[in-house]
Amino acid sequence: MLASKTFIPKIKDIPQDAEIISHQLMLRSGMIRKVASGIYNWLPLGLIVLKKIENVVREELNNIGAQEIFMPMVQPKELWDESNRWGKFGPELLRIKDRHDRDFCLGPTHEEVITDLVKNNINSYKSLPLTLYQIQTKFRDEIRPRYGVMRGREFLMKDAYSFHMNSECLNQTYQDFRAAYKKILERLELEFKVVKADSGAIGGDKSEEFHVLAENGEDVLAVSDSSEIAINSELLLEKDQDPSSLVGQEFPEGGKIQLIKGIEVGHIFQLGQVYSESMKLSLQDANSNEVNPYMGCYGIGISRMVAASIEQNNDEFGIAWPKGLAPIQINVIDLTDNLDGSAIKFYNEIEKSNFRVMLDDRDERFGKRLKTQN
Repeated sequence: MLASKTFIPKIKDIPQDAEIISHQLMLRSGMIRKVASGIYNWLPLGLIVLKKIENVVREELNNIGAQEIFMPMVQPKELWDESNRWGKFGPELLRIKDRHDRDFCLGPTHEEVITDLVKNNINSYKSLPLTLYQIQTKFRDEIRPRYGVMRGREFLMKDAYSFHMNSECLNQTYQDFRAAYKKILERLELEFKVVKADSGAIGGDKSEEFHVLAENGEDVLAVSDSSEIAINSELLLEKDQDPSSLVGQEFPEGGKIQLIKGIEVGHIFQLGQVYSESMKLSLQDANSNEVNPYMGCYGIGISRMVAASIEQNNDEFGIAWPKGLAPIQINVIDLTDNLDGSAIKFYNEIEKSNFRVMLDDRDERFGKRLKTQN
């Protein structure tokens, strides 16, 4: 990459709504630019990081036998009526009409679409278990988008869905995803906690969240001081109760409660038969009995993961990327301020070694080039 040919726009002043360091640094480094509230353009350097995370997620999901598909972002109201969620989902569901006055929504999640797909295309219990996933843009009309891509209205997400003939099989796949998510976060060199969580609008019997630990995290986590037990503090609080009142209380599993902050980047659910029953998905088992398959769903916020990584990895100079996420691994600056053959040759040799390298060929002073590369 040549610095003079790479689209890295400068920003004179950081806007006032950029409250946290990840938002500020993503703007300053030319990774993103705002289009509207909670909606962003991803520019070359930001997109490189986004794709790196995508690739890690894709590799680990493929390793556990999940198959990638791609579903539409625009979803018909009829499917949401089948699941009884059209009326239950709040104003974060962006509803639209087409020219024929038919109702649709921009998908915040895809349980309805995937259940309909399986209902119309799987005829035998022998086709299960089945796990499908996609990496796709989602839209949720957040009442107060903030923190840049950490809580945007439009975001990139990996969502996976599994189908099983019994709860034991579902639990095994759930554990496979749990292990895969831990591998993903470890490969991205992020410090994280797995916590018990509420299933919320998705529904189901059991769920866990994956939180990247950060001072600017929106969630308060209750963790044990003597074990790995962790739970989202929301599950422990009465209405209007302050989380700080939990500190020092005993966990039933052992240890006293401490509070830390986290950024939720992943969430896995055991949905049970909620969607298969409401949407009338059924298959005959080996004994010719009609069974509503058991489902699981598993999400990772890929664009949010970029911001979470920056929250954990920054210093006084800017972003201190983990090795595997750096959009540029090596910067080459000619100390003579005039590019000659030796700089080009050095750049070409490094590029052959599969490093992502940038040659700063701009007509600028060395000090200024060094500052902008940082």
